[in-house]
Amino acid sequence: QVQLVESGGGSVQAGGSLRLSCAASGRTFSNYAMGWFRQAPGKEREFVAAIRWSGDYTVYADSVKARFTISRDNAKNTVYLQMANLKPEDTAVYSCAAEKSPFMNVPRRRADAYNYWGQGTQVTVSS
Repeated sequence: QVQLVESGGGSVQAGGSLRLSCAASGRTFSNYAMGWFRQAPGKEREFVAAIRWSGDYTVYADSVKARFTISRDNAKNTVYLQMANLKPEDTAVYSCAAEKSPFMNVPRRRADAYNYWGQGTQVTVSS
């Protein structure tokens, strides 16, 4: 059974930064793409960023491009989301997710491509 545990959320003022971490266990972490998604109150879950199993290919939602950076450390079974220049509209519960299929060439943006999810961590950005 795959387990994903996020940490690093919190409250920050607009313009600030946070780094989220997601520690994985239960299968060979380095074989699978990882993604970050977020869900704000009253809104649908949305894609934020994803990274290929090898760590050398990343994709981002337009809303976070140039502000957020996804990375991974396969030796530590951990994926990160560095968030900079945060805006109030970034306020949401952020969840990491593990891809269903190993060795996918391009990280996918669709939530149904991921079959394991963390419990989420709250990020609140005040103006």
